[in-house]
Amino acid sequence: MRLLLVEDDALLGQSMVTSLSRHGYTVDWVDRGGGVEVAMRTEQFAAVILDLTLPDIDGLVVLRNLRRAGYTLPVLILTARDDIEDRVKGLDGGADDYLVKPFALEELMARLRVLIRRQSGYCDERIVVGQLSLSLAEQAVDYDGNRLKLTNNEFKLLTALMTHAGRVLSKDQLQQSLHGWDEGASDNAIEVHIHNLRKKVPNNLIKNIRGVGYIIEK
Repeated sequence: MRLLLVEDDALLGQSMVTSLSRHGYTVDWVDRGGGVEVAMRTEQFAAVILDLTLPDIDGLVVLRNLRRAGYTLPVLILTARDDIEDRVKGLDGGADDYLVKPFALEELMARLRVLIRRQSGYCDERIVVGQLSLSLAEQAVDYDGNRLKLTNNEFKLLTALMTHAGRVLSKDQLQQSLHGWDEGASDNAIEVHIHNLRKKVPNNLIKNIRGVGYIIEK
């Protein structure tokens, strides 16, 4: 699950990248509002975490520009601005949620899970495709009631496939779900991860569309 973090505080930004990564997210981080438009044009994200007090552009302007450009992905405002007026402006401006600093990491994670599963069309905490059930909160996957033992990379790949069930994801898209802007694995490494994952997920549920990518059917 890939996130875009917009935060100019270097210490907080690095801490959030580390914490979110430990919880199974791939995080790309920009420290200027001007970097958001470029990132959105070239990449795909599950959600945006947006600070309002940025050095170049006010976060509310960044948010307004995103919505005017037609981007519908969830945006969670994370800011020190705690006035009611600021909250109202943020939510009315197109934000899906508003969290004030300082914040508890557990609450941020819970709010992200809510936004992402709603965007994916799920009301329950679990993403369910056939007999596969994936919990973002527990970072766990069950098949027909039995827990699958997955590596962190395998869990990320399966999350991407289940979140986009019925849609073919290319190797490049799967690689981005693992590494974001950081130096990623080769196509061969992605193939190895998928090969191992297919051995753990029963009944050939992950299908290879030759020359295109991989898919889990709805």
